[in-house]
Amino acid sequence: MGVRVTGAFGSCRRMAGSVGILAALFMVTGCAGRPAGVLLPVAATEPVPGTSRVDMLVATTRKAAADRGVLFSGERGDAVVYTDLAVSIPPDATRRPGTVQWPDRLPGNPATDFVALRVDALDRSKVAAWTGRAVRRGAKRHVLVFVHGFNNKFEDAVFRFAQIVHDSGADVAPVLFTWPSKGSVLAYGYDRESTNFSRNGLETLLRDLAKDPNVGEITVLAHSMGNWLTLESLRQMAIRDRRVAPKIRNVILAAPDVDMDLARVAFRDMGPDRPRLTLMVSGDDQALAVSRLVWGDSVRLGAIDPTVEPYRSELERQNIGVLNLSSVKGDDPLNHGKFASGDVVALLGKRLADGQPISDGQIGIGDRLVSTAAGAASTVATGAALAVAAPVAIVDPQTRETYGDHLSHVGSGLRDTFGATVDLAGAPVRAMTGGR
Repeated sequence: MGVRVTGAFGSCRRMAGSVGILAALFMVTGCAGRPAGVLLPVAATEPVPGTSRVDMLVATTRKAAADRGVLFSGERGDAVVYTDLAVSIPPDATRRPGTVQWPDRLPGNPATDFVALRVDALDRSKVAAWTGRAVRRGAKRHVLVFVHGFNNKFEDAVFRFAQIVHDSGADVAPVLFTWPSKGSVLAYGYDRESTNFSRNGLETLLRDLAKDPNVGEITVLAHSMGNWLTLESLRQMAIRDRRVAPKIRNVILAAPDVDMDLARVAFRDMGPDRPRLTLMVSGDDQALAVSRLVWGDSVRLGAIDPTVEPYRSELERQNIGVLNLSSVKGDDPLNHGKFASGDVVALLGKRLADGQPISDGQIGIGDRLVSTAAGAASTVATGAALAVAAPVAIVDPQTRETYGDHLSHVGSGLRDTFGATVDLAGAPVRAMTGGR
């Protein structure tokens, strides 16, 4: 039996139900059971047979942490700091591509866990020496720069990037740029401001790499909120220098949590000689559905349907490649991290190695990976958005006033889908659990 969507949020029953939903989301996105200090290097021993090693350069605008195993906190630092860091990855026979195997306890076991092997501070003046060792002579001398997204602690970004580099098989020198994210689902506003805080830092890193004679070409891979930081930094570079540095050949925008109108401005300001842009989208990305609600129903670039107008013609006119991941099964419940799945990163590694565009038209790997029938945000995504918004609206009159129209719109959408009226407290639970 359907129940009525109402504007009164005073019911204790509704409050309890909605807070329970929010708590469930915290459990989904949290790191329950993970020990702190996982980046403390393991004691030097003989390499475990079958393990792999990823050496990366890390540049960060984070503030140093007191704990040597944490390295950097979510607070904002005074300057960009560099670290030469090595990660060991368990044997391929014991892990599934696209996943990170976190230690259950310290020290981690290289046979089963991702562990740090080396962590050395590096002065900016020594970065060219690092690239000189990292790039392969006679090859493309290719550097891959990764910019993570919202809700990432320092160790999250390090291990995720190590996984991407390893599973892609790409012959690249890995460079991670990590900005001050609190690593909390409640710190969306802080994280967003931290991307703005870090624009100059990322621009400086990219400019240094572009000037480095050891570097032949640069690809930037950005995820989620990190796309805003990436687009702003490239836009700044183009405005300062009248172009984006020519060595920056590819920019891959994975699930970008960026307002569509702001993206258009960034594309324009980068100029006609901008890097080749590839957009990864997914119609079932629930995190972007939440973001859209938070930003006042603003269309997010990573959730558009590239097969419908005006996006289809606009992407074609802008010569932006599209990789539609709507039919890819994600490892995370919100379908926001598909870009790091084993199949996708292996595909990226091959296309980058071949110097070929990355888009639906060229990949040819079938409907298992790429679907051309992406739709608008799914009902489950809408339910997740409501689950986040409703508890806040219950306790905060200003939030009710600000988001009331959007909550009503979401409720209407769910009602149309289910053919019944929907309770703000109950509908998200049914949507996310398949009605159980």
